[in-house]
Amino acid sequence: MSAAMPRAVAMPARRLGLAEPGDCDLTRAVPIEAPVAIEYNGIGYAVMMATPADLEAYAVGLTLAEGLVDRADEIEDVLVHQAEGGWIVRVTLPERRAAAVIERARTRVSESSCGLCGLDSIEQVLRPLPPVTARIATSREAVARALVALGEHQPLGRETGAVHAAAFCAPDGRILAAKEDVGRHNALDKLVGALAFAEADPASGFILLSARCSYELVEKTVRAGCPMLVTISAPTSLAVDRAIAAGLTLVALARSDSALILNDPHGSIA
Repeated sequence: MSAAMPRAVAMPARRLGLAEPGDCDLTRAVPIEAPVAIEYNGIGYAVMMATPADLEAYAVGLTLAEGLVDRADEIEDVLVHQAEGGWIVRVTLPERRAAAVIERARTRVSESSCGLCGLDSIEQVLRPLPPVTARIATSREAVARALVALGEHQPLGRETGAVHAAAFCAPDGRILAAKEDVGRHNALDKLVGALAFAEADPASGFILLSARCSYELVEKTVRAGCPMLVTISAPTSLAVDRAIAAGLTLVALARSDSALILNDPHGSIA
């Protein structure tokens, strides 16, 4: 059952000294991220990205939050199964709740930019990504320069303290464009759209995000054709796996003193 699943996995990384010297190879614990397919009475509802522990509790909480039942005791059964590439949670509700499931499944597709809520199978979530063909030659000094400059491109963040930023950086670390949004996925989508409007090539630089590095952000970066993603917070296991599979250079926990290189297949960072 899901309670027996580990919540984190150890992954190799390379510490990159920025303001604080001391490069070294190390092992970093990262939280497990896996697709979890939710079914109600045999109807595929959504595929969520989650840590595959306590999934019975997750299913009950989600069912209540989605308004599919009014009370937890209306839920007749919750069964958790491990599947190829992820997990399936099968929830049984009273027949009188079937109409609510169908209607809610139709409307929730438009509610998020995470790219997952409208997908109804694990296979769709884990579909192959196009390989990253672009190459970038940059440096630790460039990463540090972009980190220092990011705050200058976050006017809404300074005003509210409640939004994420996505920036497109030249190989030397100059920030060429930046967008903000309450959602980290939305901020990145806005940035990619702005680059398209400006006819700027995402393959010519790297993306910097003021966010946790999740699977969806890796996928959006790869599909944009950008060769390198830098995030201020830590990655998930699936984010690292997908970056490796696509050949994306991935740097996380980028702070003023250091950063972690989780994948750099072409030696992009000097």
